[in-house]
Order: sequence, then C-alpha cells, then structure tokens
Amino acid sequence: MFITKRHIPRRTFLRGAGVTLALPLLDAMIPAHTLLAQTAAAPKQRFMGIFYPHGMAPGYWEPQMEGMLPDELPYILEPLKRVKDQSVVMTGLWSKSAEPPEGTTGSDHWVAAAYLTAIKPRKTAGSDATVGSATIDQLIAKKIGQETLLPSLQLACEDPNSSSSNCGEGYSCSYTNSISWVELPTPHDEPVPRTSPLPMELNPQVVFERLFGSGSTPEMRAARMKQSRSILDSVRTELATLRRDLGANDVNTINQYTDEIREIERRLDIAAKAASNVPEIDLPAGVPEQFDQHIKFHFDLTALAFKADITRVATLLGARDLTGRVYQFPKDEWFPDGGNSVSFHGGSHHQDDPPNVRRYAALNRYHVATLAYFAEKLRSIPDGDGTLLDRSLIMYGSNMGNSNQHQHYDVPHILVGGANGQLKGNRHLHYETKTVTTGNLLLSALDMYGVEREQQGDSTGRLPKLL
Repeated sequence: MFITKRHIPRRTFLRGAGVTLALPLLDAMIPAHTLLAQTAAAPKQRFMGIFYPHGMAPGYWEPQMEGMLPDELPYILEPLKRVKDQSVVMTGLWSKSAEPPEGTTGSDHWVAAAYLTAIKPRKTAGSDATVGSATIDQLIAKKIGQETLLPSLQLACEDPNSSSSNCGEGYSCSYTNSISWVELPTPHDEPVPRTSPLPMELNPQVVFERLFGSGSTPEMRAARMKQSRSILDSVRTELATLRRDLGANDVNTINQYTDEIREIERRLDIAAKAASNVPEIDLPAGVPEQFDQHIKFHFDLTALAFKADITRVATLLGARDLTGRVYQFPKDEWFPDGGNSVSFHGGSHHQDDPPNVRRYAALNRYHVATLAYFAEKLRSIPDGDGTLLDRSLIMYGSNMGNSNQHQHYDVPHILVGGANGQLKGNRHLHYETKTVTTGNLLLSALDMYGVEREQQGDSTGRLPKLL
C-alpha cells in the first residue's frame, strides 16, 4: 500500500506551444490508503517484439543442458548475464511458417511478416498481400493499448532503399518491410482476413516528435528545431508549477525524466548535424549514420514511452532479409578491440567452416548485446513496486536456425522480462526438433496479455513448460 498526501490523475499531460508531455508515474498519482492494485500504479503490462533474419551461428548460442541457465552463458548470449535471472532461452522451435512452399527454393527470404503471425504469407507481389491475421503485437495493443496516447509503436533500423536487396520470388516487399500488421474489415464470404502492414519508423527524430510533439504542426516542429528549442521549454511554466506541489521523491522523478528527454534531444541534434555533414550518404536529418547509435536511440525512446505510459506495445525490425550491412562493433566489454563484422547475409552463409561460423557468431553476439542494453534500461526504471522489466515481455527471435542451410528449425528465440509476474527467468527450455512450432509460442504470449484465442497461425497448442 502506498500513502501520499495529494492525488493527481495518472493520465496527466503538460501542454504548451504545440507540445503534449506525458508524465511518468508519480507518488502523487496514487491515492492514500488504497491497495496498489486499485490505483493508477496497478501494474501495466508492456510488450516488445524484436526480429532479425538469418538465424544464429550454430554451436554458439545453445545452452548444453535444459533447466537453469549455466553460470557461463554461451558466447552469443553472454551479454545477457546481468539480466539472466529474467531471461528464457528456447531451443528446438520450428519456424514452419517461414519455410518456402513445397517444391520451391529462395522464397523463405521474403516472409519476415510471419514472425509475429506464424502464418505463411500469401504469395503475391500485388496489393492483395496479406498475412492472414493481425500480428500478435497488434492483438495485444487492441487489448492493452487503447488507453494510451499511441496504441503501438513500430521501429526499424534499416531503410528499405539502402543496403537491403529488392524483393523477389513473387513476394511483396511489404512482407520484408514490416513485422507489424493490422486486420482490416473483411467481407464474411472471404476465408482469409484482409491485413495491412504498419510502416516501421526509421527516423528517431520522427519517433521523438510522435511521443512528445503531439498536436504540433510540421511548421512548428521545424521552427522549434531551427531555434534549437527543447520541447521542455514549451512547458517550462507548467513544470515549475507542478514541482512546487510535489513531494521530494516526485520532484526527483520529474527531474530525471526531463533530464533524459534533454539528453535524447542533444543526441538527436548531434546525429542530425553529423548526417547533414556526410552528403555522399543519403540519410534524412535525424537518422544516425552508425547502427549502434541508431538502435540505442530507438530503445531509449521506447523506454521513455513505456515509462510515461505513452505506449505499452512496440516492435523493432532490426534488419531486413538479404541485407549486406556490415556492423561496426563498439569498444566495450563485449568487443574490447571494436572492429567490423562480416556482412550480415554474406556471413550467414558461413559454409559451416569453423572460422567463418565464429566470425558470424560475433555479429549475432553484437545484436544480443543491444537486446541486453534495452533490457538493462528497463530494469533501471522503477514502476510501482517493481521495474519496467518486471512488467514487460521482450520477444527476440529469428526465422532461421542454421542459415547456411536455410534451416527453419532449431530457431533461436529469447524472452526477457517478468511479463507482470507470469514468466520465471533463468531457464533454458528445449523442444524436440520439428515438433513445436513458433505459433505455440505466440499463442502462449497472447495468453499472458489476456488475449483469448484457440489458435495462432500454425499453433498446435500452448508452449509446454513456458508458464
């Protein structure tokens, strides 16, 4: 039970000069002498879905024994060591929906949209592209996202017109450009629901404006950027008045929140200037040149959106199929010497040659390190009587196992977070090869959010041993 002297509504916004600023959860939003579950601080669930194509290097990510995760995690998973107690690694899952139709080859590169549906997309390059169901992030958003400013947030780290190849094999580009699809009104006589892809936002500046600039016009946003004016300047008076009426803990929370906003604004400004100084690279202002900076922007913005309850559902497309992107490893504890990776798609065809597999494993390890960055960020943010990571489920996965052979079984999936007390971490769950589809995982994830369905895609039941 929380006790405070003053109560303000949980959905409190500060407004000024075209800016709408949502506030994080404060003690003053919790009525005195009220059970936590009956207040604005009642735990709110969050969901984050993250997808990378091309699988993981075999032998470098699989724990040897089922049960508790080992003290020393496999090479690719090592960055998760600080959130190991809230991580579940699953081996043996079958991404059956990503397999090419029988008798064909190659078309399995165009079905990233199957990641959150477990349904093989209709083979078409036309406007009748459909994945047969809303993706689970949108089903979850329909359940828990209607009270928030944004029901869901869709992010990407790779421009479809940059380093990725064009689409092919008769499949629409929409299947690789988005992993989030909504269901459209469908006539009763149509057997397959109509669906439409949601655009994945590449530019962190646009994401920032969506989160904190609601109601402002493009002209107002451009003028504010030209003046180097923070959105916080627009609500300065409101913030000052609010601080006078709050207790010390709430003032500290507000100060930390606004400091984080100013820091992201500062970094966005630097990124925009850096991009504008590299004319040979076709990047819009605000999109960082370096992947590491780009994805951390997206994760920081998502964490802020979760913290302020602006949205509770997000997805991130880490890369597109067949991308030739080369990653620059940052100099940190996981990559002390920094350096560059192999190209993503090229490295995934490692010919099962040990040195090549090891080099590809380093690229996979880097991607997992960015997952760890986000998970640790959520864990550092209090939320009621827990943390944002306690409230969240992060689903991180791929649609291939050993990509050198285009295998869609033994596909890596990692869950991080407490799912509001429903998911126990520090576990490795193993399933026999080609017996349990990823649809079972999606169906179980929907259960955690109270979305009642008998089947999701190719599911044959709930995922054993998960909950």
